Amino acid sequence: MKILVFGSTGMIGQRIAAELRNRGHEVTGVSRRGGTAEGDIKGDIHDAASLAPGHDAVVTAIAPPRDGTEPEGPFLEANKALIEGLRTAGVRRLIVVGGAGSLQVAPGQDLVDTPEFPEIYKKEALAGRALLRLYRGIDDLDWTFVSPAAEIAPGERTGVFRVGGDTLLSDEQGRSFISAEDYAVAVADELEKNENVRKRIGVAY
Repeated sequence: MKILVFGSTGMIGQRIAAELRNRGHEVTGVSRRGGTAEGDIKGDIHDAASLAPGHDAVVTAIAPPRDGTEPEGPFLEANKALIEGLRTAGVRRLIVVGGAGSLQVAPGQDLVDTPEFPEIYKKEALAGRALLRLYRGIDDLDWTFVSPAAEIAPGERTGVFRVGGDTLLSDEQGRSFISAEDYAVAVADELEKNENVRKRIGVAY
C-alpha cells in the first residue's frame, strides 16, 4: 500500500512509519521539518488535500499543541482540515493515533475523569476525547481511532499484545502499558486487516 503518515518524526509516528516500511509498504512521512527517511517530505496535516491523492491510506500521529495554550480548539480544527482534505483527495482509509484518557475504567467513567489522572496531561487528554467524539460523527471516511495503554514509551517490539475496545486494558498487576514499537505493530495490523473500521480500539499488554 501507499501510506501517508502525518507526524512521522514524533515518538510514535516514526515507529509507525518504520514498521510499515519494514512490511514493504510505500510510506511518505510528513512533518513540519521533514524527516530523514527516503520519501519523507515537509508539510503538515492542513496539506492533506494536496499530499494525500494517490495514497491508499493516511495515518495521523499528530499530537495536541504542547506549548501551554488551550489545545482542544486547534487540535480539532487541524483534524477537521484533515477530514476535508481526505474528502477532496478521495482517500477514505484513515488511522488516528489517539490517547488513553477517553478509555473507560468503569461504566460511565473515563480514565481522564479519575482523581488520580495527572493534571499535567489533563488538557491534552480532554482534547483527545473531543477528537474521538469528532470522528465518531464521521461516516464517509473509513477511520479507526487507536488508543494506547495508559503508559506508552519506547521499548521492545514483541508483536504480542491485546486489542480491546473502549475499556482500558491492564495486566494482572494493574499496569496499563504498551511499547511504542508494539503500538506501531497494532496500527500496521489494522491497516492491513481493516477489522475495526469506524471504531475505536485500545491496545496494551
